[in-house]
Amino acid sequence: MTALTLSTAGAATLRADALVVGVAKGVKGPVLAPGSEAVDKAFDGKLAAVLATLGATGAEGELTKLPAASGLKAPVVVAVGLGAVPDKEDSYDAEALRRAAGTAARALSGSKKAGFALPAGSVEDAAAVAEGALLGSYAFTAYQGGENKLAPKDAKSKDSGPKQPLAEVALLGGKPRDKAYKAAVERALALVEEINRARDLINTPPNDLYPESFAAVAATAGKEHGIKVQVLDEKALVKGGYGGILGVGQGSTHGPRLVKLAYTHPKAEKTLALVGKGITYDSGGISLKPAGHNETMKCDMSGAAAVFAAVVTAARLGLKVNVTGWLALAENMPSGNATRPGDVLRMYSGKTVEVLNTDAEGRLVLADALTRASEEKPDAIVDVATLTGAMVMALGNRTFGIMANDDAFRTSVHEIAEEVGEASWPMPLPADLRKGMDSPTADMANMGERMGGGLVAGLFLKEFVGEGIAWAHLDIAGPAYHEGAPYGYTPKGGTGSAVRTLVRLAERTADGDLG
Repeated sequence: MTALTLSTAGAATLRADALVVGVAKGVKGPVLAPGSEAVDKAFDGKLAAVLATLGATGAEGELTKLPAASGLKAPVVVAVGLGAVPDKEDSYDAEALRRAAGTAARALSGSKKAGFALPAGSVEDAAAVAEGALLGSYAFTAYQGGENKLAPKDAKSKDSGPKQPLAEVALLGGKPRDKAYKAAVERALALVEEINRARDLINTPPNDLYPESFAAVAATAGKEHGIKVQVLDEKALVKGGYGGILGVGQGSTHGPRLVKLAYTHPKAEKTLALVGKGITYDSGGISLKPAGHNETMKCDMSGAAAVFAAVVTAARLGLKVNVTGWLALAENMPSGNATRPGDVLRMYSGKTVEVLNTDAEGRLVLADALTRASEEKPDAIVDVATLTGAMVMALGNRTFGIMANDDAFRTSVHEIAEEVGEASWPMPLPADLRKGMDSPTADMANMGERMGGGLVAGLFLKEFVGEGIAWAHLDIAGPAYHEGAPYGYTPKGGTGSAVRTLVRLAERTADGDLG
């Protein structure tokens, strides 16, 4: 994990491999952002002109490297675009700062230390820069740089390996001795460490990450951070009647698990339950996915990873709220033991469900977990899942959908997601779509109308939420796993989508503002 410090040094005197400054897109060319004053002075006040000559405009995501002027200790200046100049010079959007910091951090991989002289005049700005730089520094290298046994004996036993992330971020322009700044940086560090742990889990190959091994990771983290962890194995699931989780997992040699993580605070007045879909690999089961759709299905446990990360973050921050996480873990595989289309499962709630498509498995494991979470009467439940391709069709690859049984709660979750920089959109739960899940054999089917499939899945889940409990469903199928080139602070692979939203929701709940 990249180190983060609130530096007391000035930009001109900081000894580092590079200095990062912000540039906005002005009407007549690039405009230097606050924080760059000392660097500009070293260029005799001509840094913006030099950048313009090099073709820089200040557009978001744009990055320009240039040799530092003689008055600077760092040898390189990195100018990163912030987008349009804000109406107020010192009111840069927090998400723009996160993305700019992330862009710079990615460009500086392999460096030992970089000073970030981006706008940090407020605690919120400093936190955004810290989050972006740490998120952008992420790299998943666990399976790279192994021993080359075919190399000559006199050659190095290992190849050079992947380029390592930026080792240290020195945040400039803040107030290192100010308690609020210190707290903001500590929060950013804890939050991003857990987001990056979620990313690691998502990126881990399914031959190494399966329900039992995921549960072991959760148990270890629980011991480290004072979280009570309970793991229900196959025998316990059978005894408890968890037909949904068992039905999905019975085709695999890796048995399913239901993991409960309980963080409690002695002064907590509210309880928040988080439920995560944890399909560690999704082949589609007997309803096998077509060729070209299997390669990234290790990411189908992204919801459980987000829930796990959020609970651990809440514990690390000592939030005055009880947060319970439920990880519904299974591997969906085809075999002679697998659930067949046409089978009927008796869920933990007692409802029977006819399985028309074994590739609509996420809703089955979530249903059992939602029912179990409801038994504890939390003040609210939020589930997170890479649930439907239909949501990706509706909202694209960068935005998750929010459904809920309470309009006010849905609005609150949406506002929180936007506040922390996670693109989301409120979606309806049309009652007329429920009829499509009627079954002549069971209480309901796991499939309904094809059109509006993401909403149908939400309606299915709603049936398993306890009476009177506010509930929201986040379908993160689009943003959970990024297959394209990295951008901003978003890497290729697992992203840790929804963690920031869940943590801020927990903070709001701790403050008595559940929504």
